Amino acid sequence: MAKTRLAPSESSRSAAAVVAARASAADAKGSINLRIETGTRQLIDDAAAVLGKTRTEFMVESARRQAVDVLLDQRLFTLDSERYDAFMHALDNPPAPGPKLKALLRRTPAWQK
Repeated sequence: MAKTRLAPSESSRSAAAVVAARASAADAKGSINLRIETGTRQLIDDAAAVLGKTRTEFMVESARRQAVDVLLDQRLFTLDSERYDAFMHALDNPPAPGPKLKALLRRTPAWQK
């Protein structure tokens, strides 16, 4: 059985919920101008027509869906049971700090000088 682990920053809610919150918080509308080849524009228009949508609706929905996927790919990963256990073991048992890390932690931070 595959197990899923969210990044710590997203442990309480998924990236999709974060994206949805951003979208609903933005009341103002803007514009995006694109220069595309005629064939690509026709392909988009044909696909939009099949779905009964305008070009703008189709492009915005497609871009939004792709953006959510990209963000989820950066925050969500799945592992099989064996790799999940190895990953959790590595998180629970980090290596001992080396001399460079110890020296770094002994330094006074620049903002405290």
